Amino acid sequence: MAAKHGSLSINSDNIFPIIKKWLYSDHDIFIRELISNGCDAITKLKKLEMMGECTLPADYKAKIQVLVNPEEKTLKFIDNGIGMTADEVEEYINQIAFSGATDFFEKYKDKTNEDQIIGHFGLGFYSAFMVADKVHIDTLSYKEGAKPVHWECDGGTEFDMTEYDSGERTRTEVGTEITLYMNEDCLEFSNEYRVREVIKKYCSFMPTEIYLSKENTTETQTINEDEKLDTDTVVEEVAKEKEEDKQQLKIIKRPELLNETRPLWTKHPNECTKEEYLEFYRKVFQDYKEPLFWIHLNMDYPFNLKGILYFPQINTEYETMEGTIKLYNNQVFIADNIKEVIPEFLLLLKGVIDSPDLPLNVSRSALQNDGFVKKISDYITKKVADKLSGMCKTEKEEYEKYWDDISPFIKFGCLKDDKFCEKMTDYILFKDLDGKYLTLPECLEVNKIDTENAVDEEGNKVEADIVDESSSEDESSEEEKKEKIIYYVTNEKQQGQYINMFKAAKMDAVILTHNIDQPFISQLESKNEGIRFQRIDADITDTLRAKTSKKVEKEMEEQAEEISKMMKKALKKESLAVKIEKLKNKKVSSIVTISEESRRMQDMMKMYSMPGMDMGMFGQEGETLILNANHPLVQYVLENKEGDNVTMICEQLYDLALLQNAPLEPEAMAKFVVRSNDIMMLLTK
Repeated sequence: MAAKHGSLSINSDNIFPIIKKWLYSDHDIFIRELISNGCDAITKLKKLEMMGECTLPADYKAKIQVLVNPEEKTLKFIDNGIGMTADEVEEYINQIAFSGATDFFEKYKDKTNEDQIIGHFGLGFYSAFMVADKVHIDTLSYKEGAKPVHWECDGGTEFDMTEYDSGERTRTEVGTEITLYMNEDCLEFSNEYRVREVIKKYCSFMPTEIYLSKENTTETQTINEDEKLDTDTVVEEVAKEKEEDKQQLKIIKRPELLNETRPLWTKHPNECTKEEYLEFYRKVFQDYKEPLFWIHLNMDYPFNLKGILYFPQINTEYETMEGTIKLYNNQVFIADNIKEVIPEFLLLLKGVIDSPDLPLNVSRSALQNDGFVKKISDYITKKVADKLSGMCKTEKEEYEKYWDDISPFIKFGCLKDDKFCEKMTDYILFKDLDGKYLTLPECLEVNKIDTENAVDEEGNKVEADIVDESSSEDESSEEEKKEKIIYYVTNEKQQGQYINMFKAAKMDAVILTHNIDQPFISQLESKNEGIRFQRIDADITDTLRAKTSKKVEKEMEEQAEEISKMMKKALKKESLAVKIEKLKNKKVSSIVTISEESRRMQDMMKMYSMPGMDMGMFGQEGETLILNANHPLVQYVLENKEGDNVTMICEQLYDLALLQNAPLEPEAMAKFVVRSNDIMMLLTK
């Protein structure tokens, strides 16, 4: 037996406080690190066998065992991998931050694939000292004639290492056993349920089977006799209730397999079925609402990246729009939603991304911010845009079916990522008043149709505006460039009267009801010269006006001045803007318009207002009362300026106009109800 006492090869006595306080942000990561080291050891052993440098037993089965012992306050990690000699323990354990995986790959770089070696960081083993007062290693190398080695350290810079002779063997199987003696603050990690939770979190898809068991357990389970394994310890036979029943055995509880060694994303998309994709989604994200569709990423060049991105159903305002993108490095879980790799707007999705090429820091918990990571992010963005645009081109009906669910995500992506916006602009859909979906180019063509067939609400043909066709082509082209207006609706019920007027005039508008639509259309306007979005209550378009002669127009100007004074006096609103228009729809007496610019400014101010701020302080900038000269009520007011009920009618016209645009304020609503009752009482006389 050869014993050695020495000091760890480090530059500072403070290495362990650094590991405990800074190096790893989450203490439970030590489980991931030690299991990853075991996976590395097993991968190395398999590679050596493939290269003919060792021979494995015929019944060899790679596995990692995790044993909890709450009574002894210990946690063990046992692998049947490559093992270590005393020299290798000296090199890989005593000399901190010297990565065994890096050295192994360098030696065999012409014969192996680095992607399949998980460990990149020599400090992984030392994460054990975040939770343990003392750590023991018992290891036996695969090399012929190798001697077992025992190593222990209590978290200081001193260690003890013993190499045993053949007659003193403490470990007889090739591999490594690491025993952690937990400190009092971390006894949770000698609890079976807590350790299972951590393994499920970090190691659910590691490439080597991981088994969890309770050391010296007396817990049992019942199996059929024909299911018995050689490794099972039988406690007793279970008495049959009926003669024809199968014989059952009560055995000591088997170690529990906790991971899936070949997750779905590692397979080729052609190998995966729809049900497998759905089952994986349910299992990983605990979401039992079926995803809309998914993208399977599978790239080997210029970098290695695999993964699956799911588009969940996110069609309600009140449902959270935050998804979960799980990042893996060679099937080892790193973290959720790392913004350096996943573009911010894609964090609305759910999925997994696995890349061994990601440059990670020593704790594998954050990414170095470099150009390579940006390339990965750009690639993911491109694949998502390609999938969506391709679906719009080749599966338009399916795309339309999903649109209401995915539109917030796509619009958010356009706001956050210029390249994504460029690719998606022509594949954004807008739903029109009839429920038909149009692309942006199609929207620009909608209201170019002439209005010869326009009708009023009673179905009567109305006079179309006369278009001056004598303009030069240059003028026509310039006018077309200026007049690319897309009309929109934000509340179909509230803006119903305007919608009826539009439909009667054979005009169309798109429906934009989501919170994200306002910033989105502002961006579209800024990126597409000549395109303007205007809500249908922002102005009276020429299409809604009846054709008038110049003489009538002059008369209306004079009337407008008169009735404006009357309305301001009746309503006690000196700043109110009043106009008279001859509308084609004779059933509409009055409406209110609010200029697009003023309304957007008010919306923005309300959005950024302080809690408790009075919204009334924003006023009614840009509001105009439009009175329809073709309506009898308006004509009555003009002809009976001193009439007994003119003030009441003026007030009612104004409130009716407001009601078509937005709910009345409580006080105004109360007055409106009283006035409406008074008007009905007049009808009874």
